[in-house]
Amino acid sequence: MLGTVASMFELSGVGLHSGVVTNVRVLPASSGEGRYFVRVDLPGEPVIPARLEAVSQTLLSTQLGEGEISVRTVEHLLAALAAMGVDNARIEIDGEEVPLLDGSAKIWCDAIAAAKLAGEQVGRGHQGHSNRGEFESVFSPAQEQQPIWVHQGDAFVAAIPSPELRFSYGIDFDLPAIGNQWYSWSPSCESFSEAIAPARTFGLLHQIEELRAKGLIKGGSLDNALVCGADGWINPPLRFANEPVRHKILDLVGDLSLLGSFPVAHFLAYKASHNLHIQLARRILDGNW
Repeated sequence: MLGTVASMFELSGVGLHSGVVTNVRVLPASSGEGRYFVRVDLPGEPVIPARLEAVSQTLLSTQLGEGEISVRTVEHLLAALAAMGVDNARIEIDGEEVPLLDGSAKIWCDAIAAAKLAGEQVGRGHQGHSNRGEFESVFSPAQEQQPIWVHQGDAFVAAIPSPELRFSYGIDFDLPAIGNQWYSWSPSCESFSEAIAPARTFGLLHQIEELRAKGLIKGGSLDNALVCGADGWINPPLRFANEPVRHKILDLVGDLSLLGSFPVAHFLAYKASHNLHIQLARRILDGNW
């Protein structure tokens, strides 16, 4: 199994909520170490494991940590690492929030492909529709396992026993440019790096001032997020006609990666959130999937 990157890579950028520029270095790690963050800007360089137990907040992003030591908006980077077969990685960061980059996981995936995976032959990267290395870390639930559902109002997320790993998501917005969208994706049919990773985060124009007044999305811009108003998209073109719902799958993959390995299941969500994603992951962990 391909478990870590073959060489270090480094990226920098502004955090979505903090508006602060941070630097991230992803380095190889030994088998069994897992994926973990190191706050190199703090005394003693505290370690924050990228595990479900470390989740400390889920307001418009997923945050890991304990007390004042934390790292926020981890979902895009973790989705890219986990989906591309990087089970073990030391992630050094000099601030409290992972850079948003272009709002997707594409730049992270490109950096991982360039760094290569341990054991990957020189000259062989993620090209075409090859899924080499993607989603290699999965485990199968017991066949008698029952579906798990978590809901809040009409929003829900579920894990349903399945012969293959699949993610299906639905969203529904009053804005005509988004409307009702559904997308179902399986890594056995489409590459994560091509079908899901490029999908960017999106926001609603009428909510921006309210969120900024609450101290959120201070680093958001038309360069790192899609913005939709009553008259349509403020900063087209979209990378996919259904880019918003594909991005929700990206977030779900990142949040479920905190389990360490992906259960072979059909994950089904509708109008869900980071909070519901994490609730489902905790139920899965408690249910010994």
